[in-house]
Amino acid sequence: MPSLLVVHHSPTAGLVRLLDAVLDGTRTDGIEGVEVLIQDALTPDVDSVASADGYLLGTPANLGYMSGALKHWFDVIYNPSLTVTAHRPYGCWVHGESDTTGAVSAIGKVTTGLEWRLARPPLSLVGAIDDTMIASAWELGASVAAGLMPA
Repeated sequence: MPSLLVVHHSPTAGLVRLLDAVLDGTRTDGIEGVEVLIQDALTPDVDSVASADGYLLGTPANLGYMSGALKHWFDVIYNPSLTVTAHRPYGCWVHGESDTTGAVSAIGKVTTGLEWRLARPPLSLVGAIDDTMIASAWELGASVAAGLMPA
């Protein structure tokens, strides 16, 4: 069974709402045969990264960059994952109060080095979290999970 690893740093209630929406999307009716695994970015597990078939990454934009927690996760998994995870699909969501450009760019640079392929454009969310953002997060989760469904 293919697996989708959801890695996140969700230190606020709003970010937890986004994470929950992404996870709800991965579990929607019609998506079958995909195991969803959840990993806090502060507790990286290289083996789960190596065994996953796809990835969803979530982070706040902090000072124009991804969170230190997601950066730590990438630092730990990067070298061991280089040859093992190439060409696997990923998606990401980034929330910021005023700008997410630097965080989205940084994630893109790291995933380019890993040779992961973007399954869906990054979900860049700015400002107060609203129902439209929640719906977009749900769609991201559903889309990436559906892409891993067995034929």
